[in-house]
Amino acid sequence: MSPTLPRGLYAITPDWNNTEQLLAAVSAVLDGGAKVLQYRNKRADKHLRREQAGALLALCRPRGVPLIINDHLDLAEAIDADGLHLGGDDGALAEARAVLGPAKHLGASCYNQLLLAETALAEGASYVAFGAAYVSGTKPDAVQAPLALYKAATTSLPCPVVAIGGITPANAGVLLAAGVGNLAVIGALFDAAAPSERAAEFSRLWPAA
Repeated sequence: MSPTLPRGLYAITPDWNNTEQLLAAVSAVLDGGAKVLQYRNKRADKHLRREQAGALLALCRPRGVPLIINDHLDLAEAIDADGLHLGGDDGALAEARAVLGPAKHLGASCYNQLLLAETALAEGASYVAFGAAYVSGTKPDAVQAPLALYKAATTSLPCPVVAIGGITPANAGVLLAAGVGNLAVIGALFDAAAPSERAAEFSRLWPAA
């Protein structure tokens, strides 16, 4: 059985090839309370991806924060990451689940389509992500996912629901009120002057357990 994604801030790494800079920023974000980290670097070659992913795993594991790899099943398997996240064109979910086994997180980008999410769950996904919730600086041309979709997803799907795209502490409240369990954030975290403080600001949006 797949583990449940911890509720809270879901940090996604920026496309930084400077590993020292990346590790410092991620460490700050984890100190600020991020509950999940996804490694995503569209600019890195396979050697840099392996170096960065391994270093990030060493930061995450002692903190009990799952490290999820974006796109690259081979990398997730090679470093024994905690999971994988796939977009619509990034590979077959059922194949990934077969390789990962039942004990890993497997996320699917479902954009603005509830049907995609239902299909993803049938193929082995353990959580789904919808977006863009707002205009995204990372993907300015991304389709928009309306608030009504998040409400429908959180009431009808038997899995964690993640919102992504243009999310800030100021606009996050309505998503959480709609039942979203995780907010996936890149720019508002890693472009902040103080990533640890920004992560803490996000983290305070979830009631203390």
